[in-house]
Amino acid sequence: MKIKESAVETRGNLQHGIYRIINPFVYLLIRLKVTPNMVTTIGFLGNLAAAAVIVWAGYRASVQGVSPFGLLTLAGALIIGFSLFDMLDGQVARLGNMTSTFGAMYDSVLDRYCELFTLGALSYYLIVAGYPIGALITFVALVGSIMVSYVRARAEGLGIECKIGFLQRPERVVITSAATLAAGITGSNVSPFDFDANLIIIYAMAFIAIFANITAAARISHSRKTLNSRK
Repeated sequence: MKIKESAVETRGNLQHGIYRIINPFVYLLIRLKVTPNMVTTIGFLGNLAAAAVIVWAGYRASVQGVSPFGLLTLAGALIIGFSLFDMLDGQVARLGNMTSTFGAMYDSVLDRYCELFTLGALSYYLIVAGYPIGALITFVALVGSIMVSYVRARAEGLGIECKIGFLQRPERVVITSAATLAAGITGSNVSPFDFDANLIIIYAMAFIAIFANITAAARISHSRKTLNSRK
């Protein structure tokens, strides 16, 4: 129990630290009359662009025989940069007094689209790069990622607070973006005979596949116990 409380406290402190850094930019957006939904849309389009770059990397490598790692570096940087908008939209809504029920739903829906496109693109990339098992692992990671969010949504629809679990969306985004960026940088600078940079992505996807599905299972268990306690 103490470990869970410590993890939650650490995560909260990190989040507050990030907010202190981005708040000046948030106030600038508010002064410019930028709405939370506009911020959410920009973040989505940026992640969509990152997914397109990953697909293009796989296509060029398979058809033209060009190294994909420069494009993977770009994609990783795009995911990191535009995923920050996921924090910005909430802060713009709160600090600008622009919160709305539709805005919360819109944010959640586009978050799911971002994960679908990003992990789907990585799965395609690994298939054409000759890693079918890695592509399958990425698909399992995608399933786990979506189910974490779906279980929470269903639980909250039943009046159950369900935010438990180790691998929530911010952690998954960090792992995905860092792995893509690291694979791109490593592949661009290390001979393929020394190290296969694509393994960085595969190991990261395996980590998400395992712990995202564990998180989904933990939320199902938590919901069952909560509902049983109400009887």
